Amino acid sequence: MKSIFDTHAHYDDPAFDEDRDSLLRSLLSGEVAAIVNQGTDLATCEKSIRFAQQYEGMYAAVGLHPECLTQTSMDEIDTIRRLAAHPKVVAIGEIGLDYYYDVPRPLQKEVFAAQLRLASELDLPVNIHDREAHGDTLDMLRQYRPKGILHCFSGSVEMAQEVVRLGMYIGIGGVVTFKNARKTVEVAAAVPLERIVLETDCPYLSPVPFRGKRNDSSHILYTAQRLAEIRNMTTEAVLEQTKINAETVYQLR
Repeated sequence: MKSIFDTHAHYDDPAFDEDRDSLLRSLLSGEVAAIVNQGTDLATCEKSIRFAQQYEGMYAAVGLHPECLTQTSMDEIDTIRRLAAHPKVVAIGEIGLDYYYDVPRPLQKEVFAAQLRLASELDLPVNIHDREAHGDTLDMLRQYRPKGILHCFSGSVEMAQEVVRLGMYIGIGGVVTFKNARKTVEVAAAVPLERIVLETDCPYLSPVPFRGKRNDSSHILYTAQRLAEIRNMTTEAVLEQTKINAETVYQLR
């Protein structure tokens, strides 16, 4: 049975240039039910849509990632709106805040807010990137009340519980298998399973035993196995519920 739903992938990355087509065909003819490829700028948004058109079971998110912003980014919101009209676009993403990189914070907040408003206007969920910006991210979630996923969640249990109270989902990936992933393990144990979705962020963040190697959607099995250990349940039950969650948040049910 197709049991894996990868809610966050980057198959446009050059790491897949040599075998992208054969890999995606193999994954989607196997245990992978669906993949949502995330846009980070206009070029990757357009690529994500092309992938969604080409492969059954593949969907696109379109958005401007905080690392990719320039002073012209606000002018690109209308293009994101146009791209989001495609029937296989299921979210506005990957959007958010990243205070690790030296992108002006006022610009990040302005573009993030504009994309949150766009998602509300279009009745689409969001896929949110939050790196070293927990406080401002939560403030904007409280203000705009989007539906969607906080991707690659790296905050505390208390923050996760607040995100869930706001009606959103927590994205968990390969980090939960790492030996030093104490906070992620605590979150994985505390958050209701009905509010967790699984992701790869491929080609990055491969789970153990593939850490340091190229990630792909089949590796979600190892993330699910670790989540099952943490929650004292079967891997099959984790995969089934998180697939339902993903279909729900992306409005595919």
